[in-house]
Amino acid sequence: MFVMPGSAAPSTLAPLHLVLGDESFLAGRVVADVVAAARAADPECDVRELDYTQLTPGALPELFSPSLFAEARVLIARDAHTVGKDLAAALLQHATALAKDPSSGIILVVTHLGQARGKALSDGLKKAGAETTTVAKITKHREKVGFIRDEIRRAGGKASEEVASLILDAVGPDLRELASVCSQLVADTGGRVDLDAVRQYHRGRADVTGYTVADAAMIGDTAGALEALRWALAIGVDPVPIADALADGVRSVARVAGARGSGYQLASTLGMPPWKVERAQRQGRGWSPAGLATAARVAATANADVKGGADDRNYALERAVLAIVSAREVR
Repeated sequence: MFVMPGSAAPSTLAPLHLVLGDESFLAGRVVADVVAAARAADPECDVRELDYTQLTPGALPELFSPSLFAEARVLIARDAHTVGKDLAAALLQHATALAKDPSSGIILVVTHLGQARGKALSDGLKKAGAETTTVAKITKHREKVGFIRDEIRRAGGKASEEVASLILDAVGPDLRELASVCSQLVADTGGRVDLDAVRQYHRGRADVTGYTVADAAMIGDTAGALEALRWALAIGVDPVPIADALADGVRSVARVAGARGSGYQLASTLGMPPWKVERAQRQGRGWSPAGLATAARVAATANADVKGGADDRNYALERAVLAIVSAREVR
């Protein structure tokens, strides 16, 4: 599973688990993994979700008592930061006892935001030795890319950083959708998830078409660029991100023009991720300084046009694509 930096992957059959953070998808993933591991060990495992509206401190001893038939049991306490003070204290007492003597076959999984509310419970669970997994919101681009690559590995495949970034551009930041797409891509490709597979799978998606247009324009593929542009506009993509993608494509190629070295060698100098440097290097073959200067002016004009300067924004984009492709021939 994807684990935030600084967290260790949990032992799913440990008696006590604490899931800290506000990323609900990842928290649910940890819970599901623990349940799956428990059921793999004992198919008759009893799984119970604790209902705080019905639960009292006096009901906990029965829940934490071993089964007469030695069945395993998983108790799930979601959003434990919302638990009242008395119930939280009782829950911590039983959790601490469980950690000291795990022979009952009971596993407790607690999800908690990890903030000040209910902190005594989360701190107490840590002190008791709970397997702790951090699932804070993923906000940085690198973390999102890491999540995607990990999801593909989880499904039995492999993908580069560039491929993961393209998936992120195509799908957006929702982790549930990203996880589903990664699983589908691995199933469709047999695990070899490359750029062509992602482009084919997501052809026409709103977030990817802008970059598809730019990629085709920068390598001189007039038909491909126009096809992607018209499809994007037909499904309702706003012209602004398409114009932004065109500008970014020209700008990236211009930044790597004349630079020598691999993507990793130039990444820190140029302030770009290695995959983006390497892509710009490939796209930059055949471009002259004069052509890039012309393309930059075209991209700037297109941005101004789609942001209010043109009567027909779609036509402005089509004109810009043709002009950028033509600029590639300028010497």
